[in-house]
Amino acid sequence: MPLIALLVLGLLWKGADLVRAPHDRVLRFLVASLFLLMVGEILSFHEVNGAIDQATTAGVGKLVFNQVYLSGLFSLILVFVSATSGPEADYRRHLRMNAGLLAGVLTTLVLVMLATPTGMRSHSLGTPNMAQPPIASFYFVGNAYFVYAYLTSGLWALRYARRASRNLGLGLLAMGLGLLGLTITSVNRVILVTLRIDEPGSHEAFNTANWSLSEWSMGIVLIGICYAGGTQLVTRVRSVLHHRRMYHELGPLWEVLTAAYPELVLSRPPSDSGWRSVRRSRTHERRFYRRLIECRDGLVRLSPYLTRVAPDADLAQAPAGRLARHVTEALAVKPPTESPHIELPAALIASPASSDLGADARQLIALSHALRERTS
Repeated sequence: MPLIALLVLGLLWKGADLVRAPHDRVLRFLVASLFLLMVGEILSFHEVNGAIDQATTAGVGKLVFNQVYLSGLFSLILVFVSATSGPEADYRRHLRMNAGLLAGVLTTLVLVMLATPTGMRSHSLGTPNMAQPPIASFYFVGNAYFVYAYLTSGLWALRYARRASRNLGLGLLAMGLGLLGLTITSVNRVILVTLRIDEPGSHEAFNTANWSLSEWSMGIVLIGICYAGGTQLVTRVRSVLHHRRMYHELGPLWEVLTAAYPELVLSRPPSDSGWRSVRRSRTHERRFYRRLIECRDGLVRLSPYLTRVAPDADLAQAPAGRLARHVTEALAVKPPTESPHIELPAALIASPASSDLGADARQLIALSHALRERTS
């Protein structure tokens, strides 16, 4: 149940991201993997599995679970493959290889289930009929793919852990180690099937220990996912709060400039509803950058009047308090309507010390604070 709850949360979170970026290949495979693994976990419950068998025929529930869960692991592999920067040909090669392998495994599982006598199709690892070739083949083939999928995903996770930031790297490291643990449990199930061909129901202690290892490994995977996702969420929340604060701090400057030049406000597309509205919804970052651009454009438009009221001032490096006074004076001398035929020379206003966007934002925010203090 904790895994299903985590998969649901991840699906909702990344599903919303996918709606905003539907062409993101990594997100598409990630959402598909989360969805399929969630459905697979639900199908693994005996009650759900049994209900499918009762509605159809014996063995269908086991087949459906394996088809869905293995497809989820296939999608997980493609998440890592898609995130690799490289030639498109390499991605397509990995896609064809993994898709062909999955198709072969799923087809084989269906064929061996059809070859199993009807009365034996509700088998499990504890079945007394493990010596039946179709039943043994079902577990050999299925667990062989589990070994491949867990091992491949685990190695990809460890590979990315070395390149990622510290927090994300720790999450990927834990996830990779957990996946390698699940690889070992899948190998152990192959060994158990081999042992039980000659001795049905034997080595129960080995099976119990393997289930315990599986639970611990899955727990480590969950810890890695929670840690990586949690740090990403914390970073995201901090970014949203930071840009939201800067957006409001630019308010005094933005209000006086857009009042003088209403046309500075960038045009907005018509409002939509439903999924299109979600896709077009502006984040706090985008709203902040929009306001920053509008403030900078407003200062460029106002700069001819600033040079008129302060002809000898260094407007590029003037202190925020002095520049705020000049802005107020320039707005007072600006005519309500400007002739489009008169070209006014622009000047550099409030130039940041460096060329990065953060320095520009700090410069304009300081000016905005100074304007607020003058008007308060």
